[in-house]
Amino acid sequence: MSKPPSTEAAYRPLSPHLQVWKFHITMFTSILHRATGIASVVGAVMVAAWLLAIGLTASGHCPEAYTLFLSFAASPFGLFVWFGLTLAGFIHLTGGLRHLIWDMGLGFRISSANALAWWSLLGGIALTLAFWAVLFATGKVVL
Repeated sequence: MSKPPSTEAAYRPLSPHLQVWKFHITMFTSILHRATGIASVVGAVMVAAWLLAIGLTASGHCPEAYTLFLSFAASPFGLFVWFGLTLAGFIHLTGGLRHLIWDMGLGFRISSANALAWWSLLGGIALTLAFWAVLFATGKVVL
């Protein structure tokens, strides 16, 4: 038989509902950091598929495996996937740097936290665009 809740437990304050919260850039980048971490797992699977294709081709078990993988990776959809994974990786990297700054005990004022959140978001986007600009400029990637 369970005992009734104590008076103190019965009147605990409830967490505010989502409608009470206003949008904050730090909230968005926190969620985005988690999402990009999950997206990085997709990138790891893509790299594993690339290595598997290399191994199958080199061993002679499936000589067309690497060509098949490259045809997907170089297709417009494949380039879109690689771009998205690059974006996720750079945003996750800059978000990790933001967390490193917080781990040092810095940037906890609201203005500093907001500035770091914007820096991590825009920095990740800028790094992605610069990375792909170099790939296209050097001819490593073509459409």
